Parts: sequence; structure tokens; C-alpha cells
Amino acid sequence: MISKGKILISCAAAALAVAGAWYVLQPFASDVWADPSNRELVQAGETAYRSQCAACHGANLEGAKNWRQRRKDGTFPSPPHDATGHTWHHSDEILFDITKHGGQHNAPSGFVSGMPAFDDKLSDREIYSVLAFIKSRWSRDVRERQDQTNRRSR
Repeated sequence: MISKGKILISCAAAALAVAGAWYVLQPFASDVWADPSNRELVQAGETAYRSQCAACHGANLEGAKNWRQRRKDGTFPSPPHDATGHTWHHSDEILFDITKHGGQHNAPSGFVSGMPAFDDKLSDREIYSVLAFIKSRWSRDVRERQDQTNRRSR
């Protein structure tokens, strides 16, 4: 016979497992995986952005100088992630994939990307948090346009 104590412990363990799964999968719970309204995600993303991305993409998401001019090696300087760049033209899914696997992974034939892969430096949740931070700096209009891109990509 199973005691009430064992049942309570089993229920508590199940509740913790569900809560843990929700916490891990929370960014995936909507059409917008990198939710700029999630303050916790944005704060974590700002920390990760500052340590992993700002050196190339700028402390204020401004990108490198002359980011549209190809270098001698065929790559372009790091683009801005603010509204002046093209980041917001892509879905969260594409941005995640570029960040995780590197720019060359998604590059069209003949294009040379200098964007490194971060799969060994950032967890999936950290990547989504960086994207949430970037998106939190966009205007409402730019976020709405990017949200439309997210909906179309699903």
C-alpha cells in the first residue's frame, strides 16, 4: 500500500518537473521565441550580448563602421542590430540558427560570412535571451514587422 506521504512526494516531484520544463521551454511558448517583453530574458540577454556580441556588433547595437562594404577577404563587417540594420527582417528562428551555427551555415551560395557559431559558448536559452535583448531596443513598429515575419515563418 502506498502512503499519503509517498503520494505527496510523487505529486511534488511531478509538479517540479512540469515547472522545470515550462521554465526551459518558456521562450518557445508563443510565436515570438525571443520575447522582448520578458524582463528576465532581456536582462539575461543584455549580459550575454555585452560579453559575447558587443565587441563586434557594438555596445549600442550600432554595428561596425562601413558594415555594407565587403572586406578583402570577402566578408562584411558586423552589421548593426538596431533598426538601421537588417536583423529585424529575419525571423527569430533564422536569427537563432545564424547565432548558434554561424553565418556561413545559412549563407547563400557564393556568400562568405564572418559570423562565428556560438553553439559552444551560449546555450539555446542564452541565444534567445540575446535576441530578446536586441528586440527590446527596437521601436514598436519594427517589432511588429518582425513579429509578422515570425508568424509567416511558422
